[in-house]
Amino acid sequence: MLKRLWLIFAQAVTVALAVLFVVATLKPQWLAQTRWREAAAVPTARPAELPPLPSPAASALRAGFAPAARVAVPAVVSITARKAPARSAGRARDPLPFGFPFGPRAPRGAPQLGLGSGVIIAADGVLLTNNHVVEGASDIEVQLTDGRQAQATLVGTDPETDIAVLKIALPDLPTIPLGDAASLQVGDAVLAIGNPFNVGQTVTSGIVSALGRSQLGINTFENFIQTDAAINPGNSGGALVDGDGRLVGINTAIFSRSGGSLGIGFAIPVDVARQVAAAILKDGAVARGWIGVQTRELTPELAEALKLGDARGVLVGSVFNDSPAGRAGVKPGDLLTRIGDHAVATPAALLAAVAALQPGSLVALSVQRGGKALDLRLTVAQRPPPQRLAEQE
Repeated sequence: MLKRLWLIFAQAVTVALAVLFVVATLKPQWLAQTRWREAAAVPTARPAELPPLPSPAASALRAGFAPAARVAVPAVVSITARKAPARSAGRARDPLPFGFPFGPRAPRGAPQLGLGSGVIIAADGVLLTNNHVVEGASDIEVQLTDGRQAQATLVGTDPETDIAVLKIALPDLPTIPLGDAASLQVGDAVLAIGNPFNVGQTVTSGIVSALGRSQLGINTFENFIQTDAAINPGNSGGALVDGDGRLVGINTAIFSRSGGSLGIGFAIPVDVARQVAAAILKDGAVARGWIGVQTRELTPELAEALKLGDARGVLVGSVFNDSPAGRAGVKPGDLLTRIGDHAVATPAALLAAVAALQPGSLVALSVQRGGKALDLRLTVAQRPPPQRLAEQE
């Protein structure tokens, strides 16, 4: 019995193999379809799942300046100032390699369309910009980041610090928090915000490269924050903010031989801008002290020639006619060593000390004339506008 079953099984296997051989030879596609159907019937392996999108909490932890930008950007505006046709090819106070990142100049004889930036510092519409952005403008238009536009009123300007105060009348205005420029340190991260080349609101980042930059020949009163954050034409009057989005400076000038950013930009410290704005809002102008002298640096050669020995101070080069210093007896060649409570050793220090004096106040001067020390007293006058000072020189 078993032998018979085995014989039947062997014959069946032989026949099956013969049939498979014939099919594989004559109709191989039948076998391919069969394998495909069998493969389709077998469950496939589950594909790897993609990682989930980051949650808001996780994305908030990423490094960057987005939080500071969100605080400051809404309060930075674009300014379009329409001016009368230019009489000359360029501005007289734009000496290369220092320039004002203002905007493209119109051809000679054509009306100028100046592009700049500004910063809203009060909810009632007070904003700061540069004097050179709006100087001589007949029409000033301000555009906010939310698309709203308004005509601005020029409240006042201070050309000697290059600050101008504007005002707009719009509801629900965003404002920027004011920072402390005095607490800045070299290496601190800062953002420059403005409308360069009229491409739209732009944020660039950098660090504080230097503090207290002066004697650059840009403004009369200089105490600039230097930064390598990119500042380009159209950035004038825009915001320099710290890592918390607080205003620490008003962008005003760049070092450039091409007109574009080379990584050396300058901003007016916010404390200076705020003091100027407060004076303009209160009195319409900034009142500074003036004694009527032109000074020069005391060099060892000049000290020896004038027999001043090791004395330190500021050399008087000339005295204006009918000025407080002239009436008090100050003469060219005198060495000013002290004014009021301030010892002075450089022309910049003397200029700042005199400007801080209240016009009409009485102040004492310490002067060295040759080997003789003199104490003089004078009544401080109000500093004339730059145009009048230039006419007197």
